[in-house]
Amino acid sequence: MCIAIVLAFSYGVWYSYSVFLVALFEAFGWSRSTLALGFSIFAVVHGVSNPVVGRLCDKINPAYLVVFGGIGVSLSLLYVSFIETPAQLFFGFGVLTAISVALCGWAPSLVQVQRNHKARLGFAIGFISSGIGVGMLLIVPLVQLLIQNYGWRLAYQIFALISFCVIVPIGIFLIKLSSVQSFLQLEQEQGVEVKGSPSLPDAMRDAKFWLIVGAFFFGSMGSQILHVHQVVFLVEHGISTMVGATVVSVIGIASILGKTGGGWLSDLIEREKVFVAGNLIMICSVFVLFLSAETGSVFIAYLFAVLLGVGYSANAAIAPAMMSDHFSGRYFGSILGVGLFGSAIGAALGPWIAGELFDFNGDYSLAFRLAILCGVLAAISGFGVKILKLATVRTR
Repeated sequence: MCIAIVLAFSYGVWYSYSVFLVALFEAFGWSRSTLALGFSIFAVVHGVSNPVVGRLCDKINPAYLVVFGGIGVSLSLLYVSFIETPAQLFFGFGVLTAISVALCGWAPSLVQVQRNHKARLGFAIGFISSGIGVGMLLIVPLVQLLIQNYGWRLAYQIFALISFCVIVPIGIFLIKLSSVQSFLQLEQEQGVEVKGSPSLPDAMRDAKFWLIVGAFFFGSMGSQILHVHQVVFLVEHGISTMVGATVVSVIGIASILGKTGGGWLSDLIEREKVFVAGNLIMICSVFVLFLSAETGSVFIAYLFAVLLGVGYSANAAIAPAMMSDHFSGRYFGSILGVGLFGSAIGAALGPWIAGELFDFNGDYSLAFRLAILCGVLAAISGFGVKILKLATVRTR
């Protein structure tokens, strides 16, 4: 539960950018691609940080990283509240905030869960990742209310204070928990031999590893195009900014159900099947988004949110479990870090390319078609893992 709360706040920073994007556009008039580039830099730096954070998780208690990350999130958000130029946005949000979120975010959380809940890993990952959905449900509308009542600068400052008061104490609490141990300590106490654990070079020689990285990459690219640009797209088609923010909240609610339910289901049937199904649902959500724009219907916009929330959950909850199924062991943190790097690069490229396509074409038709293509490629990657797994079983 504590890990889920940390994820709610750390990734509340991530998903609230979609409403800050609208406020920054109104304040400065920067182009859509410039604003999207701020998020893309964030995603790249976050992704580059993940292998390093994963390696640190192999060496030290991940809870220490949560404390440092919580402090960093607070200070970086405070810095962003004073920006005046795109360069300051790129440095403050794109670099400082991204590193801080990586320290207290997905990588240390997954490593802690993977070490302690291997029997029902899919459900465990789904449960903690549902904290991200809670962040979307509660934090994004809270940020929108703060922006409406106090302006975006003070909103960032309040957000910084709340993040410090929540993330840092939880990190300290996790440090004190005796159940949170380094992998070596845990394995030595259980008398388990760790010499056979696959290393990162071992994993990189396996085709399944690259297919899972591809699943991370394309799934994240497609979903983040929608996450970053959905609010401004809906607002441009007659939906109010507050309704746009609540659409993000509905996505959060649906993702809670999708992650916990999908994780539970993946413990019962092949994870790859659940992953493919999730991406197909995400693809369907794009067509519903187009329909909501044509009709201006709030109900259809919320239907889009439900489908996206359930669909993208496959990328968030199932892909890490797929990686653990094939490459669990002493070096899992480092191996997972590369997968998360692929996810972050996809998250960086998607919104930025979508912004460029909007500036070039004048609307989001090409951008959201790119999201559909990414969903198809993610599903193919997941299905490829299933095929290789079956081939491996047959050759034994």
